[in-house]
Amino acid sequence: MNDLIEILKDIRDDIDFENCTDLIDGKILSSFDIIQIISALDDEYDISIPAAEIIPANFNSAESLYKLVQRLK
Repeated sequence: MNDLIEILKDIRDDIDFENCTDLIDGKILSSFDIIQIISALDDEYDISIPAAEIIPANFNSAESLYKLVQRLK
């Protein structure tokens, strides 16, 4: 999980990813941020995130992103 937090902070260092649970619902992340996150996760974890998985529930928090990565590994 710490590696994921570091990846997210590299993309947006102004967000408290450890505590924020409304990254999408709160409109904190832009669509460009989401694309950057998907690309970084693909590269770091050697996974492919299918379009069906690109939903707010999977991107609202670092924890939900971590669960997504674990499922796709």
